[in-house]
Amino acid sequence: MKRITVRYFASIREAVGRPGETLETQAATLAALRDELVARGGAHAASLARGKAVRMALDQAMADESAGLADGAEVAFFPPVTGG
Repeated sequence: MKRITVRYFASIREAVGRPGETLETQAATLAALRDELVARGGAHAASLARGKAVRMALDQAMADESAGLADGAEVAFFPPVTGG
């Protein structure tokens, strides 16, 4: 088991109802962590579902779903940002 910090931003934070949480996971990658969170159902499933555009950062650096998770990691989920 790994203990990680998860942070939620923008519309994902609004949907989930909190800015973040610390949790224990067996997920080896960001993809597996996302799937674990989606499996919770409710707001997590709605905002992080496959097919939804979600960006991820691992230890404050952009990362793709194949990135490995280590104990103590910080993961951030946020929607893609559009600017003008």
